Amino acid sequence: MTYAVIKMRGTVKTKPGVRRTLDLLNLDRTNHCVLVKDNAHYQGMLQKVRDYVAWGNIDAETLSTILHARGMLEGAEKLTDAYVKNSTDFDDIDSFARAVTNGEATLHSVPKLKPVLRLHPPRNGHNGIKKPYPEGVLGFHGDNINELLRKMR
Repeated sequence: MTYAVIKMRGTVKTKPGVRRTLDLLNLDRTNHCVLVKDNAHYQGMLQKVRDYVAWGNIDAETLSTILHARGMLEGAEKLTDAYVKNSTDFDDIDSFARAVTNGEATLHSVPKLKPVLRLHPPRNGHNGIKKPYPEGVLGFHGDNINELLRKMR
């Protein structure tokens, strides 16, 4: 299972341990997203930064949409189906997204693909960044993270 982790708040006046954990997750800026595996190590990291991020189970359709819109290669080039087909064993971005969500591949499987997805702020806003889900957007969303990701595509 793969989690999508989105940084929702800034880190001004936060504890150094929280900042260090966000750095280890490669979440440097607000509205950046990374994909992590569901294991005990990442669970502990997510619990430590739960007041600054939103995370949940991403599905293949949403990941495919985000990779089409926001997937970037080194050198500021967009990720395309032709690049995925020529440089990997996958036929297109959709099959690559299915493999990532099933745990068969990672974003590092595509050469030169940046591991951080830079998302747009949520269209029509969100419920606030000071309260946990369901009143706000912070914390674990489960499968409902896909709705937030579609708003941020």
